[in-house]
Amino acid sequence: MDKLITKKKLPSLVDTHCHLDIERYFPDFEVTLDRSRIAGVTDLVIAGVDRDGWQRIVELSRRYVGVHAAPGMHPMYLENHRPGDLETLAQLVQTENVVALGEVGLDYHIDNADRSAQQKLFEAQIDLAAASHLPLLLHVRKAHDQVLATLRRKRFAEGGIVHAFNGSHQQALQFVNLGFVIGICGTITYDRARKIRRVAAELPLESLVLETDAPDIPPASHWREWNSPEYLPEILEALATIRSENVFDIAGQTTINARRVLGLG
Repeated sequence: MDKLITKKKLPSLVDTHCHLDIERYFPDFEVTLDRSRIAGVTDLVIAGVDRDGWQRIVELSRRYVGVHAAPGMHPMYLENHRPGDLETLAQLVQTENVVALGEVGLDYHIDNADRSAQQKLFEAQIDLAAASHLPLLLHVRKAHDQVLATLRRKRFAEGGIVHAFNGSHQQALQFVNLGFVIGICGTITYDRARKIRRVAAELPLESLVLETDAPDIPPASHWREWNSPEYLPEILEALATIRSENVFDIAGQTTINARRVLGLG
């Protein structure tokens, strides 16, 4: 990070999407959390993928200030989901301090994707989020138009975050018009990622939030390493460079955006 940035304290940052609950990548949660806080990340949202991880996510959110739970049923792991999981998720939402449902959506990138099963699961979780007045953390790959059509048809009005966005500028604007913000992650630190760098440069700043997706999608300076929320300032700096804007303004506005969408106060 630019030495000038370190001379002035950044506004607190929010990592709106990570998987810090996965113990094989983060065997010492407190060490990673402390290092992230030293880097200026005061809040992080842990997204779920299946029932087996929900309890740990909730327990971490209970135990640590600034750690927020977003349990959900991921479209890539259909084989992990069991009958009754949706009812268990509904009970969890009612009894725990959950800030969003995630990550949920459609993934047509994976081989032999069961699109029908993904769609059914996605719509069921949209209904649960709507009934619970919770935003969604959307996972979308090669299915942006289908997700947009589903959100419109369901008239989903709680908004949320399009995690690790990889669609077009036009698709991003359509999500924004539906009340969503766009998750900007380590992809923008790679020069070859021209499409998402253009999206990040041209969208209104009020439509962007920061995320790491740790342990995945590390910034370019940590290529071939596991990602961590402590690297979020590097994504911030890359975004400021791409937009030719002040890093402190971007830090402040993206944090405001994240707190607004997730109801973090």
